[in-house]
Amino acid sequence: MTVGEWLSARTPAPPVLLAARLRVLLGARSADRSSSAYDAALSTAESLLTELMALDCAGRDRALDLLAVDAMVTYAFEAAAESPDTLSARAGAAMTAIAKLALARPPA
Repeated sequence: MTVGEWLSARTPAPPVLLAARLRVLLGARSADRSSSAYDAALSTAESLLTELMALDCAGRDRALDLLAVDAMVTYAFEAAAESPDTLSARAGAAMTAIAKLALARPPA
């Protein structure tokens, strides 16, 4: 199973536009083995969030991307939950990585 197939198997399915955006954002990572779903989803979320923060874009015109960041983080944690023995470490690492994005942002 690939990351793309893993994502398509999630229930409930996301709205059609969001699902399409997630596929675009994952790009080539969607062909990775499903065992890398956590890494693919989290790195995709981090990349998009970094882009949005650099552009200072949090308005309605980027709402789909903001939803995509949220969905990717949610899917990363869902994938991490499939390996309960590493869930705590992955959750801590994800929170640290996301927090660092905010710290790296230049002051407004």
